[in-house]
Amino acid sequence: MPEESAATQIADWRVLLVAGQFNEVVTRRLMAGAVVTLEAAGIAEDRMEIIWVPGAFEIPVVIHKGLSTGQYNLAVALGAVIRGETPHNEYIAAEATRGIGEAALRFQIPVGFGVLTCDTMEQALARSGGAAGNKGIDAASAALETAQALLSFGGSA
Repeated sequence: MPEESAATQIADWRVLLVAGQFNEVVTRRLMAGAVVTLEAAGIAEDRMEIIWVPGAFEIPVVIHKGLSTGQYNLAVALGAVIRGETPHNEYIAAEATRGIGEAALRFQIPVGFGVLTCDTMEQALARSGGAAGNKGIDAASAALETAQALLSFGGSA
């Protein structure tokens, strides 16, 4: 595919971004990183649908419903699950991961996985724009790269 047509095609893509409000100080930073990354790739903010849900557990159902509409070329899931005193975080993280992956496979649409699973708030902050980078950027980049890889099979992303 010629580079100019690929750039034009990317500019026409629609993106679904779903983020959990729980640990919002972290997820807002992840969202900012994802949006900047998508814009840098040529996708205007008005081509992005941003939906906030209560927490990471609720992300998969919204990703699934959104992708089922056929309106999106890719999606990005953003959240922060931080270990507490009970194993609750393990159940939330596992179900969020399973559901997000299931939606991507069912609809054959890339979903960038930006759900942090950290032991402490300090670790989450480091991974949402601190010393460890911004995993929102990484998730959006992964979704973009995967969408472009899928184009090699023909059709559209």
